[in-house]
Amino acid sequence: MTKFKIALLLLSITITTFTQAQEVTNSNIKETQRATNTTVALDTITPIKAVPVNFTPDSKYEIGGISVVGLKKFEEQTVKVFTGLKVGQQIKLPGDKLTSAIKKLYETNQFSNIDVYVSHIDGNIAYLEFAVLELPQLNNITFKGIKASKAKELQKDAELKVGVMVTDNLIVTTKNYITKKYQDKGFLGTKVTIDTKPDTTNLNAVNMLILVDQGSKIKIKDINLLGNNAFTDQKVKASLKKTKQKQFGRLWKTSKYINADFEEDLKKLISSYSENGYRDARILEHSIAWNEDKTINLNLKLEEGNKYYLGDIEFLGNSKYTDQQLQGMLGLQKGDTYNGKLLKERVTGDGTPDSQDIATLYQDNGYLFSRVMPVETKISNDSINIEIRIYEDEPTKINNVSITGNDKTNDHVVYREIRTRPGYLYSKSQIIRTIREIGQLGFFDAETITPDIKPNFTDKTVDIDYTIAEKGSSQIELQGGYGGGSFIGTVGLSFNNFSIRNIFNGEAYKPLPMGDGQVLSLRLQKSRYYTTGSFSFTEPWLGGKKPQSLSLSVYYSAQYRYNYVTRDVDKDQHLNIVGASAGIGRRLKWPDDNFSLMQSISYQSYRLKNYPISTFNFTTGESNNLAYNVTFSRNSAGPNPIFPKSGSEFAIVGKFTFPYSLVNNKDYSTLDDQGKYKWLEYYKASFNGKWYTAITKNLVLMTNAEFGFLGRYNKDLGYSPFERYFVGGDGMASYQLDGRTTVALRGYENGQISSVLGGTIYDKFQMELRYPITLKPSASIYALTFLEAGNAYDGFEELNPFNLKRSAGMGLRVFMPAFGLLGIDFAYGFDPMYGGTQASGWQTHFVIGQQF
Repeated sequence: MTKFKIALLLLSITITTFTQAQEVTNSNIKETQRATNTTVALDTITPIKAVPVNFTPDSKYEIGGISVVGLKKFEEQTVKVFTGLKVGQQIKLPGDKLTSAIKKLYETNQFSNIDVYVSHIDGNIAYLEFAVLELPQLNNITFKGIKASKAKELQKDAELKVGVMVTDNLIVTTKNYITKKYQDKGFLGTKVTIDTKPDTTNLNAVNMLILVDQGSKIKIKDINLLGNNAFTDQKVKASLKKTKQKQFGRLWKTSKYINADFEEDLKKLISSYSENGYRDARILEHSIAWNEDKTINLNLKLEEGNKYYLGDIEFLGNSKYTDQQLQGMLGLQKGDTYNGKLLKERVTGDGTPDSQDIATLYQDNGYLFSRVMPVETKISNDSINIEIRIYEDEPTKINNVSITGNDKTNDHVVYREIRTRPGYLYSKSQIIRTIREIGQLGFFDAETITPDIKPNFTDKTVDIDYTIAEKGSSQIELQGGYGGGSFIGTVGLSFNNFSIRNIFNGEAYKPLPMGDGQVLSLRLQKSRYYTTGSFSFTEPWLGGKKPQSLSLSVYYSAQYRYNYVTRDVDKDQHLNIVGASAGIGRRLKWPDDNFSLMQSISYQSYRLKNYPISTFNFTTGESNNLAYNVTFSRNSAGPNPIFPKSGSEFAIVGKFTFPYSLVNNKDYSTLDDQGKYKWLEYYKASFNGKWYTAITKNLVLMTNAEFGFLGRYNKDLGYSPFERYFVGGDGMASYQLDGRTTVALRGYENGQISSVLGGTIYDKFQMELRYPITLKPSASIYALTFLEAGNAYDGFEELNPFNLKRSAGMGLRVFMPAFGLLGIDFAYGFDPMYGGTQASGWQTHFVIGQQF
């Protein structure tokens, strides 16, 4: 049967021109009926012999049937469903419903052409036929000219997937994307060609071949400047941090052109002008000129404008603070060079947690709803008058505080660290402090602690919900190895969120009673010639009401005489060490509540039987070490205890024994070692300070300074053979429990900067740049590079603070909650070790469970 075609939509007509298309179609239909009383197909569908059809345009018809022709892969019923039309439905021909049906088919992105025909009319019943042309599917993608790995990456980034319908738009956008991808990396001459060919093995499918000729990166020969008078050419070029022209001898910055870097540099250049008073500076134009040697010149035309200075500065709306107080916080004076960026930072903050600005001053003292803004009120010649407009509002009190996400840790463990309590005035700094304190617990992912602040303007209150995410806090240490003719095994367990009150509650074992923030540690190490074991327990909030801690520990060591030649062990010759300590610590309120004081009593008993050691001249006997220990410290580092980005840590540590020799009336110059060291006596003091400075968002500089001194009460008795400083190496303490302090100094072997007996004084200085690779709860990883120097001395007569052993290197740290900290360092020692003459050279250090 001849089909009467209603050309509602031609391939060349877009959806937005449906109305025009209908008008044209109506006109064509009318003209055709007037001439022949027949209808004829008007486009690529081949017409069949025309026969008369009674058709009245703009009339309503009932759909008697729907058919689809031209399908290759799709089922006819599927296309009918896409149209949204149904048999029996009343529609106007032509009309909106038919137009909508065609639009829906196009929106499936499966067809390149859709035509609609009235194949037959029976009274007021019309039979429709959809003639469609399916788009080909992408069957195979081949890249040429680039590596397979790069091709895979490009295909993924361009979202080029097998099965997608191939359109002209897909080809154009893919070509543009790949070209831009390479041009953004400096390959300005990149050429991309895309060809498609039918796949003979697959119905209505095509294969795509993408040829990529990336060429070479284009280098900048010259940067030509025009219009800069206030800034010299050298200063302008220096402001372009990532865009550099070719210069002999410069190795740390290449001259390759990267468009994204150049655009970023232009913004920074204008910012640099603005910070120097040229607030109207702008870039009039910039262009690229190609040279014959395939390099480019960058042409930059500037308009600097006038230099401005601060005029009068007025404060409006302030009643809480005086003009003088706010002026002191602002720190800017009339006549200063106008710096819009600095002005904004001093008024509204620089975005850092410890920002010192007027807005933070109000926010820290309860004025959550306050608003502070700088406004330029008058520009006279080269001066700009400023008004700091302040809307203080009323103080805001905290109404409700909640925590979300602590599935294992009990609520009271978190709440006792929160500095924002109901009834308190709102304080931005106390919220930041709370984030740090919760992060320092070690039970939660410090990078994801988020305060949800919900202000209620009506009653001037605020609700705060801290969202936290638990992470593994317990650690297990299982080590085994063979060395020195003996197998050495280590088992260690550290439960950092233990609950001792539930130790007899069987339901709490999941697998252990957890959630009260206590620390319980067990460790056992054994080989043929020594055994060591230790147990420790810490309660951080003794009594549960105040931040005061209780620490208890006991340990035992048995070392047997070992012949390294014959590898025989004689257990009748041994050194047994038993030790214990008990301490009380508390958080102080003065000078501020970052300070803490820890005091403890420690005792060690050393019993020798036919066991020679370098620190004693006797092989059989005993020695006792009873000491009072005190640590005064301050810790504001954080918020992540594994990777602090700000703050500092310092500690002053003292350790004192009773001065027996001053009260027992013994002549120590005549006593043997057994008599001298029956009870050890000494005093020991050390200082350790670390500072963390964020260079960029993630690049952190850690600086460290240390000093230690071992003193004596009686010159005749001399320095204690125990409690000495052993400097050099990875800083990991060995199984020897003689009270020694092991000090890391990478680039040298363990303890080899000190004499064999250890030093009585040491100093150390360190700079370390750290960059995080990932800070996820499952594993925190960061890379580092460092410079450090230090030394050990035998008494003040040998002390020379400038005679330091220097080293440099790089390393990696990996912290996994289940295993603690693991690390490796590659360091070069520039100086000889103790007693040596040649530089130490390269050393490799492995770190387990310790941070430098």
